[in-house]
Amino acid sequence: MTFAWYGHLKYKTSPLWIVIAISWGIAFAEYCFHVPANRIGHARFSAVQLKTIQEVITLVIFCGFSVFYLKEALKWNYLVGFALIIVAVFFIFYKW
Repeated sequence: MTFAWYGHLKYKTSPLWIVIAISWGIAFAEYCFHVPANRIGHARFSAVQLKTIQEVITLVIFCGFSVFYLKEALKWNYLVGFALIIVAVFFIFYKW
């Protein structure tokens, strides 16, 4: 999804309708995997836990994507924000 949503930022001169069509194609392929994975995962995890897992994976991938593909630096405040999300993961997954 990261590439579908942000990959086009390197190609700002491409017509918007082409970018949208390509992005939807990429997203459709990912949804074909994501929907069954959620259905299978829901046997073990709650919906909130599944969403949390998805967001953490997305942030990790996005960090690499933004640094290596978009050539944007990770600033200290971004890393602090991500660390706070990891704290949220603790509260969501800890058995109270």
